[in-house]
Amino acid sequence: MSKLFFGDNLEILRKHVEQSTVDLVYLDPPFNSKANYNILFKAPSGGDSQAQIEAFEDTWHWNATAELAFDDVMQSGNTSAFEMLSSVRSFLGENDMMAYLTMMTVRLIELHRVLKDTGSIYLHCDPTASHYLKIMMDSIFGAQNFRNEIIWRRTGSHNSTKRYGPIHDVVLFYTKSGNYVWNKLTRPYMQGHVDKAFRFEDGQYRTNYSGNILTGSGTRNGISGKPWRGFDPTKKGRHWALPSKLLEGLSDDLSSLSQHEKMDYLYEKGLITIKEGDEWPRYQRIITSDEGQYLPDIWAYQPYTEGTVFNSDDGVDADVRWMGTKDSERLGYPTQKPLGLLSRIISTSSEPGDVVLDPFCGCGTAIHAAEKQGRQWIGIDVTHLAITLIEKRMRDAFPSIEYEVEGSPRTVEGAQDLADRDKYQFEWWALSLIGAMPFKGKKKGSDGGIDGILYFRPEGLSGKPKKAIVSVKGGKNVGVSMIRDLLGTVENDKDAEIGIFICLAEPTSHMSKEAVKSGFYQNTSWGKVPRIQMFTIDDLLNQGKAPQIPALDPTMFKKAQAEIDEMQSDFFNP
Repeated sequence: MSKLFFGDNLEILRKHVEQSTVDLVYLDPPFNSKANYNILFKAPSGGDSQAQIEAFEDTWHWNATAELAFDDVMQSGNTSAFEMLSSVRSFLGENDMMAYLTMMTVRLIELHRVLKDTGSIYLHCDPTASHYLKIMMDSIFGAQNFRNEIIWRRTGSHNSTKRYGPIHDVVLFYTKSGNYVWNKLTRPYMQGHVDKAFRFEDGQYRTNYSGNILTGSGTRNGISGKPWRGFDPTKKGRHWALPSKLLEGLSDDLSSLSQHEKMDYLYEKGLITIKEGDEWPRYQRIITSDEGQYLPDIWAYQPYTEGTVFNSDDGVDADVRWMGTKDSERLGYPTQKPLGLLSRIISTSSEPGDVVLDPFCGCGTAIHAAEKQGRQWIGIDVTHLAITLIEKRMRDAFPSIEYEVEGSPRTVEGAQDLADRDKYQFEWWALSLIGAMPFKGKKKGSDGGIDGILYFRPEGLSGKPKKAIVSVKGGKNVGVSMIRDLLGTVENDKDAEIGIFICLAEPTSHMSKEAVKSGFYQNTSWGKVPRIQMFTIDDLLNQGKAPQIPALDPTMFKKAQAEIDEMQSDFFNP
């Protein structure tokens, strides 16, 4: 069964993923671009809400953690990787880029371990670090197993005053051995090519007869040099040679047949023609919409090329186009990659039932594509924000999906452990228990005691949205002042009507009395609900309790489109 893990991917790989059990790895780690990425949640009005949540800091620093990772590489037994990393360290010194490369190297070693001998790995990165990462990939996977540097056009334009506009990412494609899964995928021919290379006849595009002969230069002593149906290739210094295109896509396997037997079969099927006066028999091919050019290593959507692609209304590489700000696929995660990009990778380098691993799964595009195409998957992320988004995305897209989630607290003791280790992760996890959107990230400054928000529409979607403000406390001591603070926050916000208090510790009787004193929120359609509602983690996890909120706003989180056919491949033809 597919699995979603919360935690450090290095630790999870070592503890939970066995050697040689993964067929395909895709990773899109945070780049060393000195940027802070945020998950944006939308207010019901459609504009950006105050909730700009810091999902991860895209900066790396040389510190004790980086030094420990460097030592891990030294102890890994991978001499080539350690020697290469040591050389890079001598060149770069102990800076942020070196920290990034070190943290990546120790993880790439683990990814090499879990990958099957027939497996492939795709490392998505940008030009600021791709050259260093390629050196490290060579040392871990072997330079002989480097297959491609794929260039993906990630945006339409990027204005730069003193350099060419940077509009591409790099995807490094390696395999673990020379024997790997490879499905030849195509993209459609250009209409201009079809018009030039084929002739339109009886409503179909057929091969131009000129040059479509079935021989190669040089004579042969075997069956390929013997006469066939009155034609003797040896007399003209040639031999029978069948174009590979002629044999592809046939329903029957001709591999055991002799050259003459293959030609007899093709003749009977009408794929070889013999016309009176012809010097040679010729092959007859009708181009279909399933045919096209084998995929190159530049994947670049070309806007405004609609109508120039054979038998398609789409433009060039439309399946891997970047997402616009209003794209229906976009879920609000700023580094989100398009589903088509991952579908192309998964279609090419795995088979149905294979295991796809994404150790930096972010908002879950890779595992979404894997599920859609009938693969098993393993997703790992270090933030509960990402885990919450992924779970919602997968439930929306695949309502009947079954998978396991590991690493998230399932008991009060587990919740206490998370709170002790990381209060922000605890807050985000607690908010996910009631479906609230987070309000703050790991930022200094006053937040008014607001940790999360639930929007609701008591008068229906046409009415003005209201807020339920959520306060989360993971400490072992709670007091009545916290309830008073929450009530004050609710009263000071003109759109807030309800306060929700979530805590690990058992609230005191004074807190309960203070909550009751706050009264009720009353609505003509929904009646009365307590203005201040208190819940322990035990209430939410084990007792089946939930906030009383009238008419939650369905637009609070972007909803992924439901997938109709979970095993379809929308973009390619093998």
